[in-house]
Amino acid sequence: MAPIFESNVQTAVSSGIVRILNGCRAKDGRIVRLGLPAGRLERFQVVEYLRTFLCGRMGWNLLGGTLVVSGAFAIFHRASVIAAGGFCADTVTEDMDMVMQLHHWAAETGRKIRMSFTSEPVCWTECPSTFANLARQRRRWQLGLCQTLWKHSELFLRKQYGVVGCLSLPFHAFVEGGGAVVEVLGYLMVPIAFLLGLVPPMVLVAFATLSFVYGCFLNVGAVLLEELNYRRYPRFRDLLTLLVYAALENVGYRQLVLCFRIGGIFKFLAGSRRWEKVAHAGAGA
Repeated sequence: MAPIFESNVQTAVSSGIVRILNGCRAKDGRIVRLGLPAGRLERFQVVEYLRTFLCGRMGWNLLGGTLVVSGAFAIFHRASVIAAGGFCADTVTEDMDMVMQLHHWAAETGRKIRMSFTSEPVCWTECPSTFANLARQRRRWQLGLCQTLWKHSELFLRKQYGVVGCLSLPFHAFVEGGGAVVEVLGYLMVPIAFLLGLVPPMVLVAFATLSFVYGCFLNVGAVLLEELNYRRYPRFRDLLTLLVYAALENVGYRQLVLCFRIGGIFKFLAGSRRWEKVAHAGAGA
């Protein structure tokens, strides 16, 4: 609530960080013991969440181009939501859709609003612990992203929508949406080009090394930033474990999630609106 009280501009949405509950112990709605999940799949998601929120969400918040907030931990200004048309049922990511509607409504009516992200408050949520549930979650996220971007494509590269229309929306469309297809093509075409003699060995090595180092830099940076500022995990062993998984996330896990995202794109192209439900086992009890 602090950004709402402290802002001179109408705060339409205020959101915080979502963290992984798996491996922690909760009692009466409070975390009484912090810890890392036992499963490798869940540990990779811990690193992924850290990078997404501390790099992605915080960056777009500073630029004033927020498009995505977590419905699990966000508060919306009721009157603004109603004036913007309310929540719709034509996408499977109603939180992102609502943010886009608010940006659209504010620009059309000449209202000044802000979308706030605060890194201190934390919502703890259970992440998928099986490949099947992870696949359902990521297909749904990608499907909803494509649906929402297509629905609000009229904002694309329009100056009247400011940072959102000229920077944030194109980035999400090309990088978050179409980037999955480009990355898959890269994984396929570069080795094929090498086998056909079109790419020198040093270029292939440089390509693979640059890709791995860049991914490691983002992940390790996010983990260190988190621990230096907030010290969520008090045990040094947990920090070392996170750093190892931050380095390894780009080998195997990233490609797995990429396949699930491609599945979401295919569902979008097929016109699917099905919500794939993720089963929860009750972590943190």
